Amino acid sequence: MSDRIAHLHAREILDSRGNPTIEVDLTLSNGVLGRAAVPSGASTGAYEAIELRDGDGLRYGGKGVLGAVSAVTGEIATAIIGASVRDQRALDSTLIALDGTPAKGRLGANALLGVSLAAAHARAALHGHELWYELGGDAAVKLPVPLLNILNGGKHAEHSTDFQEFMVVPVGATTYRDALRAGAEVFAALRTCLQDRGLATGQGDEGGFAPSLPTNEAALDLLMVAIEAAGYRPGDEVAIAIDAAATELLQSDGRYHLEREGRTLERGALVDLWATWASKYPIISIEDGLAEDDWSGWEELTARIGGKVQIVGDDLLVTSVHRIERAIDAGAANALLVKPNQIGTLTETLDAISLAHGAGWASILSHRSGETEDTTIADLAVATNAGQIKTGAPSRSERVAKLNRLLRIEEQLGSRAIYAGRAAFSQVTHA
Repeated sequence: MSDRIAHLHAREILDSRGNPTIEVDLTLSNGVLGRAAVPSGASTGAYEAIELRDGDGLRYGGKGVLGAVSAVTGEIATAIIGASVRDQRALDSTLIALDGTPAKGRLGANALLGVSLAAAHARAALHGHELWYELGGDAAVKLPVPLLNILNGGKHAEHSTDFQEFMVVPVGATTYRDALRAGAEVFAALRTCLQDRGLATGQGDEGGFAPSLPTNEAALDLLMVAIEAAGYRPGDEVAIAIDAAATELLQSDGRYHLEREGRTLERGALVDLWATWASKYPIISIEDGLAEDDWSGWEELTARIGGKVQIVGDDLLVTSVHRIERAIDAGAANALLVKPNQIGTLTETLDAISLAHGAGWASILSHRSGETEDTTIADLAVATNAGQIKTGAPSRSERVAKLNRLLRIEEQLGSRAIYAGRAAFSQVTHA
């Protein structure tokens, strides 16, 4: 039958940081091909599914993925060749059971996800559909708001800011096309702003600028200047979002160290910082404002400013249904960052999004710092009507590929296309 898997192949390719990652080709019995490449993160949560690396210091500094490639072409292929791609849940359940470990560390979450996504692409091609339509059908009509990381810091850009991402969010546009233009224009204005101040315009892992700044707040001031210089009204037309990646700042004594400013903050002081910034700047979203195990801090932050700021769990939640359920019960966030490679299969990713939406949360489809030209997350954002997406800056092809893919989907939807805009933050009642 034409829906049966006939051949499975994998290869070691390079991601945007020049490190190896895995790409999977899944061919059906009628010759239809599905292909997927898996990204890799630099700032990774402790509870993420395990990315299998070779550890061979003679190849790529130990970062090779030949073991994951062998898992695909060997054990996984043996288990699923001949299986149908029509039932994604059944296929993914087979992959999960085959690995047999809680964090998918035996065969590797990177191997499993490559196969899972390649199967979805093959099924879409079999049916003559775009992936977004294959997964979402006629209900998939919403183009996401791009959260554009135009100033990089933390692990994405050493010697810049302590906090990892400073993003602009074009909430006031009426179409995705116009939103993307606004973001690109602010990005260009920021370049000029940095040049005028004699600051570096080198770029970090995710394509944003990485100037050496005296304080973290200086990044917000620069974004405000850039938004206005591009001709937009801060807050009304273009808002600001932050990914603090606070786990990276946590010390053994439970305090948070801001190296750029030479100071260390208790949990309460960090919550105070976020509240102060949220009242001073048009901040609509704060991601990982506290460390991945600081549940009390997350509850405090959400209670304090969750009514007017989106509180996004990344390292806290790692796209895991179990951790999302705990956060919902505790009131420890109000939005989910979605990274398929944190959990390892498409089905688990979709289940996480469904759970978040059922709780009235927002969801943000996200790239990783080590990316490829694969654009699957753009399709997933539309398929699930997620309303938000992070791909990095409007710069570097591995980031722009996702943004451009959304332009094509907007054209495909035609008059049915809806740009999420400010409504994507509906869980923030006072935004």
